[in-house]
Amino acid sequence: MTEPSQPAAPIDFYFDFSSPYGYFAAEKIDALAARHGRTVLWHPFLLGVTFKVTGLAPLPTIPLKGAYSLHDIERSARYFGLPFRQPSVFPIPTQHAARAFLWLNDRNPARAKAFGLAAYRAYFVDDVNISDLGALLDIASAQGVDRDELSAVLAGTEIKARLAAEVDLGLARGVFGSPFVFVDGEAFWGADRLPQLERWLAEGGF
Repeated sequence: MTEPSQPAAPIDFYFDFSSPYGYFAAEKIDALAARHGRTVLWHPFLLGVTFKVTGLAPLPTIPLKGAYSLHDIERSARYFGLPFRQPSVFPIPTQHAARAFLWLNDRNPARAKAFGLAAYRAYFVDDVNISDLGALLDIASAQGVDRDELSAVLAGTEIKARLAAEVDLGLARGVFGSPFVFVDGEAFWGADRLPQLERWLAEGGF
């Protein structure tokens, strides 16, 4: 009698809400994983922390590379077939969004993903500054989240420590960008690596 096969390990998806490439990957990663019998664990992350570790800076502030990246972001949106509008304020701090996602994810991952996608679309499609707490609470409320409860949570110290621990865990695993994906111990950085990720899942590595 053969033993039943174990379900394939989930994919770990790290993202920052200020990352347009994170937005592109967030829109695609779950469907990609499902095609290969995988699920996805979403992990909010803060790129600002990695800049301190790597000595890098936000793309728009880097000479030559910044101008190219803004063009590439718009081209990548067309490639992925996703709506995109360059936010009037970019980049932004994303601690509120990350903490809200993490708190929701601890309770209901499906609701957290719906909130995450709504926050990404608000920022990169509707030009809503999601670093503004009121705007973020509006987005969460539209997803059925209790506004007052979430507001109280975000004002507390527990969720701040929870996110700090999550970011530290990501750094310990080698995360330095958004999106950053792990599948079976293999790391992939960038939305442009999604085709490689799909081939890896299809072939069991290469």
